[in-house]
Amino acid sequence: MEYKRISIDTSKHVFTIHGVDEAERPALRRDLRRSQMEKFFGKLEPTEVALEACGGAHHWGRRLSAMGHRVKLIPPQYVKPFVKRNKNDRNDAEAIGEAASRPSMPTVPVKSVEEQAATVIVKHRELLVGQRTAAINALRGHAAEFGVIAAKGTANVEALLAMLAETSEIPPAAKVAFAAMGAHIADLDTKLAAMEKQLLEQHKSNPVSQLLVKVPGIGPITAITLALSVNPTNFESGRHFAAWLGLTPRENSTGGKHRMGRISKAGSKRLRSLLVVGATSVIRVAKPGRPSSSAWLLGLLARKPKKVAAVALANKIARVVWAMMARGEAYRRQPSAA
Repeated sequence: MEYKRISIDTSKHVFTIHGVDEAERPALRRDLRRSQMEKFFGKLEPTEVALEACGGAHHWGRRLSAMGHRVKLIPPQYVKPFVKRNKNDRNDAEAIGEAASRPSMPTVPVKSVEEQAATVIVKHRELLVGQRTAAINALRGHAAEFGVIAAKGTANVEALLAMLAETSEIPPAAKVAFAAMGAHIADLDTKLAAMEKQLLEQHKSNPVSQLLVKVPGIGPITAITLALSVNPTNFESGRHFAAWLGLTPRENSTGGKHRMGRISKAGSKRLRSLLVVGATSVIRVAKPGRPSSSAWLLGLLARKPKKVAAVALANKIARVVWAMMARGEAYRRQPSAA
């Protein structure tokens, strides 16, 4: 039998299949084990297959595309409204098919093996940064229980450890634990330094990264992260790219009244945070006469708080980045404010 569309609710071991015929009537409901997936779809005529864009979806998207099927990856937040009251695997699979049937439903491009492999080191660095932050916060929290306080930041960890070692009121068992925590943080610092060295080597050999680093607010780590993580052909414009990063306002309009709220934060948290931190560094040194201080930025700082201006500048940087990547152009510096 031929199916108009087959939707799949994926999991670790058991996959739930939901198929519809040309009249959009359910014609297939079945559970498949992971080992049965390729055999089942290998026997079918090429058809449309829909999945949620979640863990493992790109792998199955590549496998099914190689069999001739037309794969659609639907963002999970767009599938949720179609789930019926009783949530289970079969209703989830049906909801994926319902979402895929909408002509205007946005989809996620299937990533190639090379694209996914290139981002592993970036995600690993993000994991190590998170672990180091958690370890430092834990150290500071435990130290505060003994009345020992130090300035924030990774640069002040050694001073905090020295204060803990010298404080006589702290029991020896706690001092041993603090020393172990300090060694753990130092080990994470060493691993991060090695990983950043590897990223910098990739930055030097990547032409796109070399272009992006010329933009104020973008350093080598951000440049190579953007070059490895972003395919500009997946976005229609710079605004779409900024929206994907979650840097555009959330809208709550009704009755002809337009209400724009805070940024959506709906996209890539990693890239968004890198751009906002870079924009903050530009604002910190902004003043008339500096090459990175345009009249637009200085005017914005005169009207808005610095944090709001940083997000607006990050949005602008994102649009510039998309234009440079999509067209292969070098950065054209704006005239600085007199």
